[in-house]
Amino acid sequence: MKTVQMTLEPELVAEVDRVARRLGLTRSAFTRRALSAAIERLRVQERERRHREGYRRKPTRRGEFDVWSAEQSWPD
Repeated sequence: MKTVQMTLEPELVAEVDRVARRLGLTRSAFTRRALSAAIERLRVQERERRHREGYRRKPTRRGEFDVWSAEQSWPD
């Protein structure tokens, strides 16, 4: 691992320390998890944006997926 220096507001550091302590984590472990989660959220948002853009550029046509209708039904 690499050591990095960050500048944070004292209130944020105090909140991180409270939450990390409650979770039984070190400040560094909590921060690693939080940063990883934030990066993953950004990746998901980007995939969702690209997905929306794809459908905007090429919208589905009426009946395009009718052939799959029977496959979507759950048996009783």
